[in-house]
Amino acid sequence: MDELILTNANEILQTLAKIELKGSGFTSECLVGEVMDAGISNPDFLKASGSDPEAYYDGQPNAWSDIQVRESKKVFMVYGGVGKTRRSHIADTP
Repeated sequence: MDELILTNANEILQTLAKIELKGSGFTSECLVGEVMDAGISNPDFLKASGSDPEAYYDGQPNAWSDIQVRESKKVFMVYGGVGKTRRSHIADTP
């Protein structure tokens, strides 16, 4: 999929609700729940890039392999891709 950058909270949450991650490592049936569990309820930035055959967007495979969601200084990240074990990471930036 093409790189995606969003800055509208509603659009970000709607997009995250359509992302499902399967395969090895970090998985999720609905990424919006994982992001909210990480303490991000009103995101102000989303960047999604790369391609992963086990990542699905709206039921279609080959969604993004790398996803970053930010709210203020808190960042939720997912990294994966072909041949890699998907990981997630939560950080507070300075």
